[in-house]
Amino acid sequence: MASWQMKQMKPQDIVVNAQVRKASDPKKQEELNASVKAWGILQPLLVMASGVLLAGHRRLIAALAAGLETVPVIITDRLLTDSEIRVIQLTENMHRADLKAIEQVEGVEEVARLNPEMTNKDLADLLSLELLSLDPSMMTRLRSVSKVIPPVRAALAAGKIGLSTVYAISKCEAPAEQEKMLAQALSGASRDAIEQAGRKSRNGKAATIKLARVKVAMPGATLVITGEELSMAGVVELLSETLKEARKAADQYDVKTWVRMMADKAKAR
Repeated sequence: MASWQMKQMKPQDIVVNAQVRKASDPKKQEELNASVKAWGILQPLLVMASGVLLAGHRRLIAALAAGLETVPVIITDRLLTDSEIRVIQLTENMHRADLKAIEQVEGVEEVARLNPEMTNKDLADLLSLELLSLDPSMMTRLRSVSKVIPPVRAALAAGKIGLSTVYAISKCEAPAEQEKMLAQALSGASRDAIEQAGRKSRNGKAATIKLARVKVAMPGATLVITGEELSMAGVVELLSETLKEARKAADQYDVKTWVRMMADKAKAR
């Protein structure tokens, strides 16, 4: 069984490997340095038995700057996988309001790389175990950055566009279309305008065939959708909206009640 031990360590003896946070706000680091110099380390650092830092990088920097001889640490002798180390670091950093979107993205990408068999829902569940309350829809947005061209990712890293805009752009696969949407975003277009432009682009390419009834065979079930002139883009939007409603109801209602509620909702429109 793994054990946890509180002790004092020399900050110089703590080994720092790659961290989720790539850079911190110099002003906020200076404020933390001043606080640590005045009051010391109030929250222990988390360290592995090997001396490798798990959590508390900024506090360690502040301790070194303040010239503290020792710092309080919690040491675990549990053998952690690379994935578990990344989850611990990501959890601590994502609780901070100033963590940049690109840092969240890179942290999640690292966890995903170490767990290639996991779906976005699996990753969200894994991180939610660490009290991040990261739902699958947020995970989908974070993972959408891997689907965009480098200039879009660079714009996110520079703070020129937000994660929701990147997600909207990622829905278009063509690099040329993504470039156009990025240009719109950088010129001041709203996220809704970007969404609309992307929808128009997708509909223009996939609306040549429309059906009144779509039957999809799936493992263990068959999904049937009926409507007026259903395009591929229309089916995708219907399924996305249906999935969103189903997730909302999953913890409160059984499937029969949910179907009846959806029918009532459709009649009310």
